[in-house]
Amino acid sequence: MNEIIKKNAIKFGLISGIFAITATLLMYLIDYHLFTNMWIGFSMLFIYIGIGVFQLINLRKDLGGYMSFKDGFTGYFLGALIGILMSSLFTILLFNVIDTETRDLVTQALVEFQVENLQKYNVPTEKIKEVVTQMEETPQFSTMGVVKSFGGSLIGSIIFGLILAAIFKRKPQELI
Repeated sequence: MNEIIKKNAIKFGLISGIFAITATLLMYLIDYHLFTNMWIGFSMLFIYIGIGVFQLINLRKDLGGYMSFKDGFTGYFLGALIGILMSSLFTILLFNVIDTETRDLVTQALVEFQVENLQKYNVPTEKIKEVVTQMEETPQFSTMGVVKSFGGSLIGSIIFGLILAAIFKRKPQELI
């Protein structure tokens, strides 16, 4: 693998991982109800998008102004993998080793938040009960819940990485 791509992926993977850990830790320390705040979730998503965009701009510059689709996707995917792995391991450690009580409080807050939202949209009671049962069987911050989130995040990152790599690829003029 190209050393420039590897260094870029590690650098931006560490940046996104440290950001995720810091955000999780701040929400944990300030108020666990922040884990149910949609605006925080959207804000974090936009920050991750910004990190990915900046990563590929930086990678293309480091590669001399040109970047193939493969190089862009590889760099982005490896960086995302590092960040998601760091975040997932920290979340497992925090909520399944250090403080399982807060994990249970966050789970309850998430269930209540979901029930309120479903009731706003007049979802039938039976369907709400099914959703609550699923949420309680595999809480989002349980080890299995984090593993499932890891998989979902990875799939989302693959899709986003494909889009970004297509946007930021650039061939030298003589190859066009």
